[in-house]
Order: sequence, then C-alpha cells, then structure tokens
Amino acid sequence: MEKINIVKGPQDASRIVLGCYRITKISKDEAATLINQAVDQGINYFDNATSYEKGECEKQFGESLLLSGVSREEIIIQTKCGLHFDLGYFDWSEKDIIKSTEVSLARMKTDYIDVLLLHRPDVIYEPEQVASAFDKLYTSGKVRYFGVSNLMPMQIELLKRYVKQPLVINQLQFSLDQTQLIDPLLYMNNKSTDLSLDRDNSTLDYCRLTDITVQAWSPLQYADMRGTFLNNKDFPELNDALHRIAEIYNVPISTIAIAWILRHPAKMQAITGTMNFKHLQEICAATHVNLTHSEWYELYLAAGSFLP
Repeated sequence: MEKINIVKGPQDASRIVLGCYRITKISKDEAATLINQAVDQGINYFDNATSYEKGECEKQFGESLLLSGVSREEIIIQTKCGLHFDLGYFDWSEKDIIKSTEVSLARMKTDYIDVLLLHRPDVIYEPEQVASAFDKLYTSGKVRYFGVSNLMPMQIELLKRYVKQPLVINQLQFSLDQTQLIDPLLYMNNKSTDLSLDRDNSTLDYCRLTDITVQAWSPLQYADMRGTFLNNKDFPELNDALHRIAEIYNVPISTIAIAWILRHPAKMQAITGTMNFKHLQEICAATHVNLTHSEWYELYLAAGSFLP
C-alpha cells in the first residue's frame, strides 16, 4: 500500500481510506474481520461521521475495533461533525463541535481522534466559535488534526483567519463520473459547454497550493450516489475503456477506476465504503497501478468529456 505524509497532518497515511458509512450493514464480528483485513492490505486510515446512521456507525466501528485486536496506535481515525440531517440543519457552533466530538470519542471507545473534519458548510456559522472549539479540543488532546469537507477556497480562507490549527484535509466528491473538480481547467472560457462552469472556485488547485490533502469520496458512484458506474449499461464507452485498460494491467475494472484518481498529481486519498473484502482488495491494488498519460485521458474522455 502506498503511503503519503499529509502536510502538517498524519504521517504515513494510506492512499486508500476505509469509509464506515456502511459498517452497520454487517455484523460486529464481520466488521472486526474487515478491519483486520483492511490493515493487512495496508490501510491504516478509517473515516467516519457523527451523521452516519445517527452515530451507529461510529459505535459499531469502536466495538468492532476492540474485537479486531488491532492496536489503536497503528491506525488513523477520522470523523466528521456538524451534520444533523435528522434535525434538518447543519451546526458549527462551539457547543455542537465539542459535544459531537466527545460523543464520538465515547462511541468509538478511544481517547483521541486523529482527524476531525467539519462536515459540509454551516452557512450561518461564526468562525470565532469554531476556533474556540478547535483550541479546546486540541489542547485537551482529544483531537490531533483538523480539516473540512466540501468547502470552497474562500470558505477555508475565512476559517484560517480565526483557526490556529492547520486545516489539513478537504473531502470532495471526485470520480470518473464526477469530474467537476477538473473540468473547468480544460474547458475554461468555452461558452458551448457546461463543462466550462466553475462550480467550486478552483478548489482543487487551491488545495494543492495550500498543502491541503484532498480525499475523494464516492469514487465509484455516479450522480447522487444512485449506484456505481462500473459495468453499468448507462456508461458503455467508459466501461469499454475500463475493461480494455484493465486487461493491460491484469486487474479488475474497479482497480483502474481508483487508479485514475490516484494518478492525479494532487496525491489524493480515495475513500472506499465497501464492506466486501474482495472488492477492498481490488481497490487497494490501485496503489500499484500507474496509468500512463494517454490512458488517464482515454478514461476521462470515455466518461463523457471531450477535447475543446
């Protein structure tokens, strides 16, 4: 497994992150086995969120980690706070950040969280409150590093003005079907296509310039997470290209789809939510595939883009 050093963040972090969004779909014993299998594959980074099944995913992960026998010190635990879908709002208040973190610690049966992310933007938040919450969590040793998810450059800049701790992660949607992070770079100033629309104010380039590691979520999903594009009849050209290139490397097409993300020079991490070990192996194998320049573009164009 290829590892990266996150600038001002966790060191030797696996390029593949195991997301725990679906961990309650399997039993605790099965989850414990999967955690062991993931570690054996070289994964040492696990992602969770307070909003996943109203906290049940954090709880299941914590209990399964104890069953697994995997040492807490050998893994990186990340969780996210601020999302309250069940209540109908997002909340980045000092009180909510601290309370959510303390509840997460109890659920996951750990004394500290390696990385805490603010989960999507609370559009009426007060940055001073975030700064105060981060200070208290950091000085108490409850959180070691901080980051965000789905934030644009100026939102991050506003946070940076108040927060003392570096923001080391930005979780963003990115896949062969969801390429809006890079489309405007190729089609800029092109009035004939919506691919020229800048939907995030150059967030990817901003993250690269400011040493923020991008974590690609839903790397095999299309649209609004309605399913995977792999072997999907609605994506014939993309799957033809995936199969052709997969034959060259003698790997499954899921490996190639993840390798496409990892090939980007931003050195992203890819978050997989699979609870299936065979599929997990296929995804981990992507760290050993280095697509050529032409293969990367072939896949990008096969997904529905075109050269301007």
